[in-house]
Amino acid sequence: MEKTTRRRIAFSLVYVLIAVAALWLLRDTSGGDEPRTVAYSELVGMAEDGKLARVVVSESSIAGYEKAVDDGSEAKEKGKDDDATEDDGPPDVEAARPPMIDEQFLTTMHEHGVEVVGQPASEGSWWPMLLWLVLPLLLIFGPSLLAMRAMGRGGPLSFARGRVKILDATAADRVTFADVAGVDEAKGELQEVISFLREPGRFEAIGAKVPKGVLLIGSPGTGKTLLARAVAGEAGVPFFSMSGSGFVEMFVGVGAARVRELFEQAKQRAPCIIFIDEIDAIGRTRGGVAAMSPHEEREQTLNQLLTEMDGFDPSAGVVIMAATNRPEVLDPALTRAGRFDRKVIVDAPTVTGRIAILRVHARGVKLAPEVDLELVARRTPGMVGADLARVINEAALAATRRGATQVEQQDFEEAIDRIQLGLRRRGRAMSDAERHRVAFHEAGHALVALALPHADPVHRVTIIPRTIGALGATLQLPTEDRFLMTRAELRDRICVMLGGRVAEQLALGEVSTGAVNDLERASETARQMVCRFGMSEGLGPQTFGRPAGLQFLDSPAAWGDHRNFSDQRAAEIDGEIDRLIAAEHERARAILTARHEELVRVAEALLERETIDAPELATLVRSGVPGDGVEAGGAQA
Repeated sequence: MEKTTRRRIAFSLVYVLIAVAALWLLRDTSGGDEPRTVAYSELVGMAEDGKLARVVVSESSIAGYEKAVDDGSEAKEKGKDDDATEDDGPPDVEAARPPMIDEQFLTTMHEHGVEVVGQPASEGSWWPMLLWLVLPLLLIFGPSLLAMRAMGRGGPLSFARGRVKILDATAADRVTFADVAGVDEAKGELQEVISFLREPGRFEAIGAKVPKGVLLIGSPGTGKTLLARAVAGEAGVPFFSMSGSGFVEMFVGVGAARVRELFEQAKQRAPCIIFIDEIDAIGRTRGGVAAMSPHEEREQTLNQLLTEMDGFDPSAGVVIMAATNRPEVLDPALTRAGRFDRKVIVDAPTVTGRIAILRVHARGVKLAPEVDLELVARRTPGMVGADLARVINEAALAATRRGATQVEQQDFEEAIDRIQLGLRRRGRAMSDAERHRVAFHEAGHALVALALPHADPVHRVTIIPRTIGALGATLQLPTEDRFLMTRAELRDRICVMLGGRVAEQLALGEVSTGAVNDLERASETARQMVCRFGMSEGLGPQTFGRPAGLQFLDSPAAWGDHRNFSDQRAAEIDGEIDRLIAAEHERARAILTARHEELVRVAEALLERETIDAPELATLVRSGVPGDGVEAGGAQA
């Protein structure tokens, strides 16, 4: 810090000295009395009247010096004494010089005692003009150049150097596999890389070659960067990290230079790991639509990367790792064998993986003994490592706001609700009519979910408004991670979605706009069942339409945008979707009609307490056969 301060002070002093010197050099050219401009004929008239003592003739003008008159009426040249030179002092008048100086002008000057002096063209004062041109550039770019020099960045061409982050093997913040949880399959895939970096001779003895490149593929937040750092930490080698966007600049050729520099540094410190995060920033495919738009800098950077990956020997101990969440846009030349040979999928963690991740992030947090991290993991399906780290932090912040000394289970509930539903809208007060309607709506969702065998259990029902626009919510707790869903499970899910709207209609006589999100999700689920999953008995086991664009990982698919069916078939598809929605709507109506008393009882409890947990909900509804005689598979799609 002290060294940096001294450099800043030195830079400021140099800059001030330059400015003072420039002003000192310009002191004579920027000030002084300006000569009075007169016509050529007037200047000749002043000479005839005896007012001029001397004229200086240059290429473009004639400057005149007037006579100075003493008290004794003795004429003397103004600004001139016996020792003065001919150009002392500024002229009094100045006139434009005519193209030719005729003999009459010289005769007139001689007759009236006016001294005529000629000024050669080479005697012009050129350096003030040059200084005026250089000074603005010096004042603009001088501070930047001096600052770059003072900071040791190597001058104005230092932008060609890459923004490489180097993590030594002995760094204090070194990460190992003990800090990474929930990605056991990916860790197993990377064990060979660790073994090679630790014992390369064992692989060379048998003739085995470790992949040059390892591409980590996964959704954002799954821990790809952390996993790469853990590989370097486990192997005990330096870790060179750089983002894909850090290679590309507005200057053509800079990205390629940074790639060369990165590989050169890595070779000097081998064995080591080179990690390029978000490699799709420079590795996009060069064909197809992308070829229609010029990206010369990005393509040169990609070409240099391909060349460097082909040019180095893997036995040197340099392993290249990269991460992306969009592998479908990568250039085939980058992902072919011999470059990124191995592709490791970093999936979203299962419930077991989420428990392990929560335990890792909760190491430095004071948890109450009754905290159940397994319950937190079950409440967070689909969340990745970054999301779970946020849950832990939000729970700690909630405990701090309460003034507690430990994080309790209620803090985790508040943290998950905050992330999934948004903040509580404490400043928004619903009217009694709105609260009444929201209570019946959420009670309808809860009772239908309790009545269906394939619906997820209800964890909590609330009518507290949230910032994302929800006036209430029915939170269901999956019993296990699901990778496949049956037709009956999807139909039960649609039925639960429609339960809120049906409850409004039964209890209040009309529906409201509060069910718009439920209708959107129910309609989309029904369309997927018919068009994508082949779950329509009327149309048979086939799919209709193709997804628009590329899809990978968790990106949404716009199924059916590219039609491969006739208009008649489209009408049949719409009819199947209509029948499916109508059947589930009628099933929800039958359930809530049979449980009308329980619907009223749950709604009144919500109006009183605003939030009902699963145990409280169980005491409000009577036990019985799921569906109260309404078969889960009674309606055919």
